[in-house]
Amino acid sequence: MRSTDNFTMPDNLKHLIDKLTDTRQLTKDEWIRLITGRTPDLAEYLFTLARIEQQRHYGHGVYIRGLIEFTNYCKNDCLYCGIRRSNSHARRYRLSEEDILSCCQTGYELGFRTFVLQGGEDAYYTDEKMVSLITHIKGLYPDCAVTLSIGEKSFDSYRRFFDAGADRYLLRHETHNPEHYSRLHPPSLTASARQECLWNLKEIGYQVGTGFMVGSPCQTPEHLAEDMLFIKELNPQMVGIGPFISHHDTPFASWESGSLELTLFMLGLLRLMLPKVLLPATTALGTIHPEGRELGILAGANVVMPNLSPAGVRKDYLLYDNKICTGDEAAECRKHLEERMESIGYHVVTARGDSLNL
Repeated sequence: MRSTDNFTMPDNLKHLIDKLTDTRQLTKDEWIRLITGRTPDLAEYLFTLARIEQQRHYGHGVYIRGLIEFTNYCKNDCLYCGIRRSNSHARRYRLSEEDILSCCQTGYELGFRTFVLQGGEDAYYTDEKMVSLITHIKGLYPDCAVTLSIGEKSFDSYRRFFDAGADRYLLRHETHNPEHYSRLHPPSLTASARQECLWNLKEIGYQVGTGFMVGSPCQTPEHLAEDMLFIKELNPQMVGIGPFISHHDTPFASWESGSLELTLFMLGLLRLMLPKVLLPATTALGTIHPEGRELGILAGANVVMPNLSPAGVRKDYLLYDNKICTGDEAAECRKHLEERMESIGYHVVTARGDSLNL
């Protein structure tokens, strides 16, 4: 059921949207043509079809995840990241297991049934510490999902976390193109190693999330096309994308941020390519526009991740400048979040919200 009466756009580009809806895939050249030739009318047509797919599989529900940013120490020196190792101005912190369990208790009482443990690659949190933490969370809250987002680990480490009860793992591939990846990361990190981690996670049995930054330094439409091809091949359960936003203490401090418009367009394309995938409307979207997350939902997203971290450290997990870290994005403001979702015809869902993209 598609009505195009109110849309005017180049037929060749509309044809690509229709092809994507019917076949769930495009060639690299077609992705490039679609991304470079996009227009406001084409975007509205895309979002209309994306919402149809979103609502077909998930209704008008928006899943909430409780985000716990438990350490901002990181051994890596990624050129775009505010918690990079060489940023001497970052105020570092680590949460204890007791701190993290307290966050989970608060979140559980607020209705959260997924906890996302996110942090830099911090050697302080050994495999033993992580296994203990995961085991305790699952013991206290067996009806909840535990998601990890702690970077590149060995196959054996991933297996240990999974066996302890971790359900999901988020690891953005950032960019599939090796040359582009090398411009954003130090020589110790490679695109191939990142991608191998994702394949390992899938092999072990995690629900896997990946993603990329939109408008990252030196990014081209060709890079975005390659990202879409990789995501199609990986077939993850979740894809997290957001606009690049610079941090003042990084080599890319003066780089222009990614655009809201292109980020929303890519969200719509992802929904059509993988109709059952979970798509967050990210904090970065809410940072670059006061209604960014609502616009993300209307473009096809269906997940938001309010912050469960202690209020005293939220401002220190600063991956990029001006990150919203108090107020409406905080988990305690769930009622206001519900009101914001209801204002666009959606409602907050407190269930675990497992992905249907198997």
